[in-house]
Amino acid sequence: MSSDLRCAVLLAAGRGKRLGDLTANMPKPLLEIAGIPLIEHIVRGLMRTGIEHFVIVTGYLAEQIEQWGESFERANPKIKLTSMRQSELNGTGGAMLAARPHLADEARFVFGWGDILMDAANYPRFMHRARAGGYDLLLAINRTKDPSRGAAVYLATDMRVERIEEKPPPGTSNTLWNNAGLFATGPILFEYLDRLTLSQRGELELPGAIAAMIADGRRVYAIDMRGLWSDIGTPADLEAARIRFRPRRGRR
Repeated sequence: MSSDLRCAVLLAAGRGKRLGDLTANMPKPLLEIAGIPLIEHIVRGLMRTGIEHFVIVTGYLAEQIEQWGESFERANPKIKLTSMRQSELNGTGGAMLAARPHLADEARFVFGWGDILMDAANYPRFMHRARAGGYDLLLAINRTKDPSRGAAVYLATDMRVERIEEKPPPGTSNTLWNNAGLFATGPILFEYLDRLTLSQRGELELPGAIAAMIADGRRVYAIDMRGLWSDIGTPADLEAARIRFRPRRGRR
């Protein structure tokens, strides 16, 4: 594997229910931070690393994200942005399965959540490791006081992932590493997504596929993300990100 990583899938189908009225009439990925939509921060960060094709999986208020995508593509003619609707909102695993037809010619690709804000310096860091190869799946991780809101990631000393636990009860994790929502992999992922069964929440969940890859001895490795990272899960998270991010942009 080498420099052929040119495609990224961003999962942007959910509403972000914990944000309450803020997402009543707008999908979470379009909430503005430092003057641009949240999802645009991600797209711009990956564009700078050489990603040329973005597949955006939409669901809730899909037409708004589609309109943003059309406008962004017109303003950035060197990239291709494909929006596709997840017909059945059956989880992140279902979203990736829906995107599979657009990845048929890709030996490797990037995918991630379309609503995660992090320091832009993390994207070249992640892509440098992704293009170096030596893995079946690479996932970004961030350090947190308690990974109960996301997924706890347990590592060996060589950054190989030994276990991933989705939304562990607060205070029960013996790791400070959280799944940061950015990945690199190849078609092998779909072998595991095809095996998924519905979780207790009635969804096909990507972490279940990753856990199965680990159990099978696949090469699942992690790379740490540094500086600002937020899942913008609550109104307080959004306000904190706006306060923190605005001065950083102003100094550039």
